[in-house]
Amino acid sequence: MSNHLKDQTSPYLLQHAENPVDWYPWGEEAFRRAKEEDKPVFLSIGYSTCHWCHVMAHESFEDQEIAAILNRYFISIKVDKEERPDIDSIYMAVCQAFTGSGGWPTTIFMTADQKPFFAGTYFPKTARYGSVGLKELLLAIHEKWEDGRDALLRSADEVTAVLNRNQAPASQTDETLIDNAVQWYKQNFDASFGGFGQAPKFPAPHNLLFLMQQYEKHRDREALEMAETTLRQMYAGGLFDHIGYGFCRYSTDRFYLVPHFEKMLYDNALLILAYCKACELTSQPLYREIAEKTASYVLSEMTDPDGGFYSAQDADSDGEEGKYYVFTPEEITRLLGETDGTAFCDHFGITKAGNFEGKSIPNLLQAQDPAETRFDRFLPAVREYRRQRTRLHTDDKVLTSWNALMIAALCRLYRCSRNRQYLRAAEKAQQFLESRLCSRDTLYVSWRDGKRGERVFLDEYASYIFALLSLYDATLDSRFLDRADRLAQKAVSQFCDPEHGGFYLYGEENETLIFRPKECYDGAIPSGNSLMAYVLVRLEALIPSEKTAEILERQLAYLSGEAKNYPAGFAMFLMALSDFLEPPVSITAVRNGEDLSDLPLFVPSDGIVKISEAQAENDKLINGETTFYVCQNHSCLPPMNKRQLMEALGHI
Repeated sequence: MSNHLKDQTSPYLLQHAENPVDWYPWGEEAFRRAKEEDKPVFLSIGYSTCHWCHVMAHESFEDQEIAAILNRYFISIKVDKEERPDIDSIYMAVCQAFTGSGGWPTTIFMTADQKPFFAGTYFPKTARYGSVGLKELLLAIHEKWEDGRDALLRSADEVTAVLNRNQAPASQTDETLIDNAVQWYKQNFDASFGGFGQAPKFPAPHNLLFLMQQYEKHRDREALEMAETTLRQMYAGGLFDHIGYGFCRYSTDRFYLVPHFEKMLYDNALLILAYCKACELTSQPLYREIAEKTASYVLSEMTDPDGGFYSAQDADSDGEEGKYYVFTPEEITRLLGETDGTAFCDHFGITKAGNFEGKSIPNLLQAQDPAETRFDRFLPAVREYRRQRTRLHTDDKVLTSWNALMIAALCRLYRCSRNRQYLRAAEKAQQFLESRLCSRDTLYVSWRDGKRGERVFLDEYASYIFALLSLYDATLDSRFLDRADRLAQKAVSQFCDPEHGGFYLYGEENETLIFRPKECYDGAIPSGNSLMAYVLVRLEALIPSEKTAEILERQLAYLSGEAKNYPAGFAMFLMALSDFLEPPVSITAVRNGEDLSDLPLFVPSDGIVKISEAQAENDKLINGETTFYVCQNHSCLPPMNKRQLMEALGHI
């Protein structure tokens, strides 16, 4: 048995290719059939490593009774949210409008014109725990479609009109947002266990990067302590995989002990950035070691032979959430022997009582010394035992935006560790993107099984520009800077709203949907608008131009308006705003043939370095050598040679 998904490349769609539901991919054929047969559309959006997507699939989409109802009364469409973020963004907004919340799987009922009239997330097959069952819901929607369609169509028109309503942009940049956000973080910080608010707790590393930036600029000790407490607790808990390394999706509790076990590439990329920044500010080697452990997980388990990075690993094994990650003391002592096994269990909190459904998630929350390394020699054996015991599904599609974040992270880790393997991996991944996912200045969302997906959206351009600037920062190779500048110009032409400000999620070359969203709020990943603000600030510092300056100022004003009610939800934008108002250290090197490839290892990670070649008259050189001009806090130091620069940067 197969449906219309069998020729797709998305792992998520292929997971449903054998369902008895007659699924279609999003496209003209499905909507044409809905129109011709006068049926509503049942849209289901998810991703391949989503636990509740699996649950709904097993309960309902593999069920003959549910399939029969869907096939008789609806046209059913499956969408991978990671390949079509435009569709996901629109209908997630719909879901939130109907229910007040959102999540995956996202369940939408809509017309053949793509106008939604009902929405929700996970539905069990039959009613339970106060939730309507999918069977009852499908039959009720069908009945309403037949006998009360006017009300459904009115609802669809009302929702579509609300979504298309424009908001006026802010008239000016708001400098108070930064302090307001810092105060919110301080008021909502969990001083006992790190993070902000109550469970569930998401890593949101961009929040921590913002707080560390504020410490760096204003010596706000409390901001640094909040970031450090959170970083240490996330590592000590079960959110970090102490056997195979890498971070899971989020913590289901206040303590970072029990995670939602799926691992996402973007979380690990952003966390590497955060741990590297903590190491830079504190000189604590533990933070660098955590970043390196995380990178080793990505490079060993999430990397394509040609250099791209895979998207995610599943939370479930053999149909059980977390089964891959948990242990009993008996397993460990049988593997390592009584003495070593008992000591290993004591260190990693593996007990008879367990901490997750009768078994134990390894953690260091009660360890005497979380930095202890004497148990590392046992990890390869435990890792291999775990791998042989059960397997994890890996979503092996390569996504441009998430790969770009990992490229940036590896560049930062290279500068933090001085280990060139990370820079080599970043450069190889960038070459993968250029060869597989770029056609001149046009980018594509995904690559899998020899095929690339849709033309990209704002997030891909913003993330890839961020990666290219990170490569420039790590190498001072002007090719990366020139490429970033060219793609920024393309992004402006494709996505910018010149009338109201901000950048649309999808551009002139993408499919036209029922409205054009502008995503500004930072969720698990910084929004495309926030990241565009950040890269525009850096581009304007590196390659000043009137056009970039004008777009940047309009973007900062627009996002100021969007962020005014909840600035703490816009951390990446606030980092951009802070660097705009208080630029980081800027170093202009007038080079006299000297190799400056090691310079990035000494410059602060957010510093700006510009290179120009000495002219024949050498009138800008001191002692005939490469000369550096250093500016910060709106003032400049006298020109200096390299040794003086190293002294000024605190490296001699």
